[in-house]
Formats: sequence, C-alpha cells, structure tokens
Amino acid sequence: MGYHVADRGREFKVFAGRALGWAADVLFPPACAGCRRLVAEPGTLCGECWPKLRFLERPWCPVMGTPFMHDMGEGFLSAEAIANPPPFRRARSAVVYSGVARQMVQSLKYHDGTGLAPWMARWMLRAGAELIAEADVVVPVPLHWRRFVRRRFNQSAELARAVAKGGGKPFAPEAVTRIRATHQQVGLGLAAREDNVRGAFRVPSEREVLVRGRRVLVIDDVYTTGVTAGAVTRALKRGGAAEVDVLTFARVLPGDFSASEAELI
Repeated sequence: MGYHVADRGREFKVFAGRALGWAADVLFPPACAGCRRLVAEPGTLCGECWPKLRFLERPWCPVMGTPFMHDMGEGFLSAEAIANPPPFRRARSAVVYSGVARQMVQSLKYHDGTGLAPWMARWMLRAGAELIAEADVVVPVPLHWRRFVRRRFNQSAELARAVAKGGGKPFAPEAVTRIRATHQQVGLGLAAREDNVRGAFRVPSEREVLVRGRRVLVIDDVYTTGVTAGAVTRALKRGGAAEVDVLTFARVLPGDFSASEAELI
C-alpha cells in the first residue's frame, strides 16, 4: 500500500509540474530573443533572426580570437595581438556584436532578460571549449555594489554561472570586487577607458585562496577594446592567479569600434 501511495505522489508531482509549465507557456509564450516573435522554445531565435547572427569561427588569432579571412598558418598573430599584447593569455567570443546579438545583450543587461543567459552561455561554451576545459575556476567581471543595487543583478555573473554549470567548473563570483565606482564606458576613447578602470578591481586578501595558483576564466557580456578584461586580469594576477583567459558572449571586431560606439553598452 505504501508503495502505491508513494508512486501516486510522484505521478502527482510530475502532473503538477507539467500543468505549471503549460500555464506558463499560455501566460508567457516564448518569444524570439531578437525580434520578440513567438517561437517554440524560450531563448531561441526565429527563422528571420537566426541568419543575422554572425558566429565567430576559425581561423582566428590564437591570442585575441579575432577571425582571419584565410588560414594564416599555425601561430600567426593578429596585428592587434602584436601591437598591444594583452595581459591575459587568450580571449574568445561567441558572436559578433551587431544586430541581433546587440539586441540580446541589451535585453540581458537593461531589460531584466536574465532568462537569456543560459541560452547565450550555450554558444559561449562552444566558442570557448578549449578555455573552459583548461580552466580551474570561472569568475565574472564584477559590478560596483551601487550599480548592482540599482540593477539588481550582474549580467556577467548570470553568464558566468551558466558557463560554469555547463562546463562543470567551480563558479567564484566573489573572487574579484570592483572597489571603485567607474563611469559608463559608452562614448569614451581608449585612453579614457583605461583611466576609468585603472585600479578599479581587486582580489580581497581573504579570497586569494579562490584564485592563487589557478587558471582563471573571466566572463563578460561584450569584449570591446579589452580594457576592462585587462584590468580584471591584472587584479587576478596580483591576487596570485597562474593564468587568465577571457570569454565573452559578443565581440566588437577591430575597426568596428568607432562605427558602433554610439550603440555600445
């Protein structure tokens, strides 16, 4: 008799879960992450938006992850990597920051679209497979506490949590803190961006254990000039990190910065 009661209890829980799912689908039908048309599954793109998404694929610079028009051979570096070597080891991004990708980032960041993070992270897992495999811990770019209070969430942490879960890696959102409030980077040139984030990040001494001697994967939503990623990398290295890689959902390609600046976030 006890077996049948337990069995019926499980059946009821399954039925209740499905009923709640059906109700949610009716009340909040899934919409395209790009244009808000109705789609079959949440976080997906419709047939019109999908072709507009430009994925970053090999061949690319082994350091910066920027794509080459042709395969330049093993170890060939981009002009960006040669002229301004970054403090991190490698950077990778899933898509080009334009069109639909820009809309997805803005929905995540400004319109409380945290439900997009797991879907965006799937593409990041693909683009950064090598980096994730070698990482010991996943760390998001932090927000200053005042901005976190206003926004109520950190979009980079949402992406990092999903990447860490998908890659089976430890997630350490508290490893790096933003100790100084910075201005929005929108509209700032490269030198002003560097001044804006200089000394803004720190690994608290009591949290150095999270990164010391470890290979750290830093997660952010968009890679623009690399200034923020570089500042976080330097803080992690001061905290004892052995190596640092950077993985973002989207990337502003070199040469696109000025044209896209007005719409960058």
